[in-house]
Amino acid sequence: MNRQRALEILESMEMVNVNYHGIPVYIQSLDANQETATVFPLDSMNHEQSVELAGLDEVRLGK
Repeated sequence: MNRQRALEILESMEMVNVNYHGIPVYIQSLDANQETATVFPLDSMNHEQSVELAGLDEVRLGK
């Protein structure tokens, strides 16, 4: 995922589905170096971690 899209998702009022290597996560913040983001898995909110933006994928749900 590119930094601009990660920032748009972070600032969005809507919940956007994002996966990190197939695991659903919530983007909590973009790190200062702008190559990584702090995320946590949706099923383990206490497990924050810094991950590379390249590992994040937006999941578009079909209707």
